[in-house]
Amino acid sequence: MKKKSIFVFLLSFFLMIDCQSNSIANSDTTLNKKKLAWIGSSEFLIAGSSLIALDRIWYSKYPKTSFHTFNDSKDWLQMDKVGHGVTSYYISYVNYEVFNWTNLSKNKAILIGSATGLAYLTTIEIMDGFYNEWGFSYSDMGANLLGVGLFTTQQYFWDEQRLKLKFSFQKSGLAQYRPELLGDGIYEQILKDYNGQTYWLSANIHSFLNKKTRFPKWINLALGYGADGMIGGTANDYTLCNGDPSCLNLKRSRQFYISLDADLTKIEWKNKFMKVLTTSIGFIKIPFPALEINTNQSKFHWFYF
Repeated sequence: MKKKSIFVFLLSFFLMIDCQSNSIANSDTTLNKKKLAWIGSSEFLIAGSSLIALDRIWYSKYPKTSFHTFNDSKDWLQMDKVGHGVTSYYISYVNYEVFNWTNLSKNKAILIGSATGLAYLTTIEIMDGFYNEWGFSYSDMGANLLGVGLFTTQQYFWDEQRLKLKFSFQKSGLAQYRPELLGDGIYEQILKDYNGQTYWLSANIHSFLNKKTRFPKWINLALGYGADGMIGGTANDYTLCNGDPSCLNLKRSRQFYISLDADLTKIEWKNKFMKVLTTSIGFIKIPFPALEINTNQSKFHWFYF
């Protein structure tokens, strides 16, 4: 995922937290036109301001060119594509919750929320198309559409998110070789180091069982995807290892995981703070034991995040 898109995701997620905190005690179902106008104008201002910020802070550092496309479908063992899917999923989720807060009808909230999120991401992709460093990526757009589609179809047919996309991270130790690319310090590495990131499809088991089941509502089955041994996009350029010969032994590999997860939003919290808190961390995979199936080797983790 282009690192700037995580900024977009985090910014939009805070909007949903705020709306959730205000809607918990709100049982009115009448369309609130004042809220709708406030949300519409706020989204316009936030989207416009963030695009201007990206142009000034991010794009201004790179040379501009005529619009062009860019095939990066093989980069980073597709970790960035999965990241795009997760980002677009949550932007759709956030937009839906924001418009749902105004008591807009479900279908309209889904349509407007998903469409505005996709339009925003498409604008960023078009902006990429005017810079030498990147280009308009069809594979990025495909991943964005899949993420939006996963949210939209579930919300329309099930009126809930039985399958959630989640994120986890642990230090890979590879950023030392190329800190300018993989991050200098833990906070940068969370955003930049694909080797330490894992993306999860977390399925709520209870929602697929009989309504009378006593199976806990909050236990999920999680399938994860990650990659390791990468210090470059399509290949490892060992001449850029800061002179450290140990990076010559790196092997690029895919990682698949089977684990459990906890959907804390399914717990009936009586405390308003806990409801808001569990919403705010809802995109994070809760640590559990995990089975890793690796292209180099398979192993079991007693505690994996």
